[in-house]
Amino acid sequence: MTNQRKPRGPYRKSAERREQILQAAYEAIDEYGERASLQDIAARVGVTQPALTYYFPTRDDLLLAVLERRDVLGKAFARGAGDDETVIDGMVAGTRLITDHPGLAKLYVALSAAATDPESPVHGHFAERYRGLAAEAAQEFEEGQRTGEIRADEPADHLARAVLAVMEGLQIQWMHDPTLDIAAIAETFARMLAPPAADQ
Repeated sequence: MTNQRKPRGPYRKSAERREQILQAAYEAIDEYGERASLQDIAARVGVTQPALTYYFPTRDDLLLAVLERRDVLGKAFARGAGDDETVIDGMVAGTRLITDHPGLAKLYVALSAAATDPESPVHGHFAERYRGLAAEAAQEFEEGQRTGEIRADEPADHLARAVLAVMEGLQIQWMHDPTLDIAAIAETFARMLAPPAADQ
């Protein structure tokens, strides 16, 4: 059997530096939102601003990498309840990620709005992101329909898109009014996904 070796020398150091920059950007944007400057991010890592472009050629590249990390952490956070987690648990966990990290939420909304322009450099990323999330959610809902957790009288792909729309809408509304209990609203909507009483 061939042993898999970890990257050594400059390759390992390059990967570590990229990770440091990405983590610093994540923290800066979590604190300041889209207003976080490349200069601040570079200072947190101890590199020059031009050095950032070696790892992330454009600001958009760095911001999208931060959002991708947010997605990964969000999925892990939503699944923290384990195998017994319900759709309600996942939606509520998602709202907590929004309210606990407002800077990242603001960045997401700003870039998502910009991505509606086909000429935007982030347009393709968001189009693919929505397709991927919708397909993943639809697959989970299909499984939920088979087990009786999710109502089966509506198409799973429609339910998946509805959930994405509700979560993004709650995110925007919460930014306008932080007193809004979006976790409770998410719970209400998630209960609407359950089979009608007559079918239970």
